[in-house]
Amino acid sequence: MLDLQIQQQTNREVTGSAYPQISANGSITYNAKLPVSLVPAEFFGGAPGTFEELAFGVKWNATGGVSLNQLLFDGQVFTGLQARRTLIDFQEKNVEVTEEAVRTNIHKIYYQLVVGKTQVELLDANIERLQKLQSDTRIMYDNGFAEKLDIDKLDVQIANLQSEKTNALNQISNGYLGLKVLMGMPVNHELVLTDTLSDDMIRDGVLDAAPFDYSQRLDYQYADLGVKLREYDVQRYKLAKLPTLSLNAYYNKNAQRDEFTFFKSGESWFDISAITLNLNVPIFSGFSANSRIQKARLTMQQSINQREQLKLNIDNEIQTARNNFTTAITNLDFQKRNMQLAESVYEQTKKKFEVGTGSQTEINTAQTDLKTAQTNYINAMYNAIIAKVDFMKATGKL
Repeated sequence: MLDLQIQQQTNREVTGSAYPQISANGSITYNAKLPVSLVPAEFFGGAPGTFEELAFGVKWNATGGVSLNQLLFDGQVFTGLQARRTLIDFQEKNVEVTEEAVRTNIHKIYYQLVVGKTQVELLDANIERLQKLQSDTRIMYDNGFAEKLDIDKLDVQIANLQSEKTNALNQISNGYLGLKVLMGMPVNHELVLTDTLSDDMIRDGVLDAAPFDYSQRLDYQYADLGVKLREYDVQRYKLAKLPTLSLNAYYNKNAQRDEFTFFKSGESWFDISAITLNLNVPIFSGFSANSRIQKARLTMQQSINQREQLKLNIDNEIQTARNNFTTAITNLDFQKRNMQLAESVYEQTKKKFEVGTGSQTEINTAQTDLKTAQTNYINAMYNAIIAKVDFMKATGKL
């Protein structure tokens, strides 16, 4: 945004060069030693061939006035005036490209924190589930239907889950700090996430049938404006071969005194003024002008090549992002069903254990499978939201 403001001031500077340039000037000169000239002595009745030394001038000289310079035609300046709007658009687009990059990073960290909240909720549910199982197992132990080892194993599992929850909360806390930094928010300010994440939300607005156009991408718009600016460069160097025309004028007052009496009333000041029309016609510049034109054309071709390469990269990004998102959604559905199945297996195993037809080993295995399924689901959810952000950015819709 500061670059944009700098460009605005640069444009005003270019515009100013096309306006009349008016300046005032003044000077006072004290001639400590007047210049001496040799004058033939015969002018004063002297002998021919001899000279007299005479000092011409006065001790004090003062001049004051105003001058005006007006550029009438200069192809390079006029090209600069034409390019002003494109230069502003170029910097404004650079702001938008930068904002999009910031938005992309914020999206990813924001939803990583939202997924982290879901992870903590699942950990809490697991802890509560194991604590309930631990309570039931203790009752069975008191009645002689379970071993002390079974209770100890549950203590270990609960401690592991609580430790994992502590690490998850620490990662979320650090994630908040990173998000605040990206947003330019003081880290000591409070930030609360209000969004929740669902499968339907991840799918929403993605892979629609709307046709894609390269102009939807901000970086392509930026590259396109870069080509236009290179075209102005070519035009500028071409017009530099044309004549330039300018108008100069000045009006001065001049006074000469043997004493410093310039501000004394009644003293004479003499007018001096002139108007000049200047025409400068380039004839031969040692082929440097042609070299500058050709260099500008080659630079413009580089910008065109970069824009075409960008189109290939965009095509690749879109197709890659589409493939990644499709795969991520498929994995998300699979992991969600797998987690639901693992929950069902755990509940059935728990009931068998409570009635005495299941073993502690079976319920430990079911708990481990459930935890693995939940972890896989959390990872699949995060991968899906990242794939969505990448796809929305690739298609210029973020």
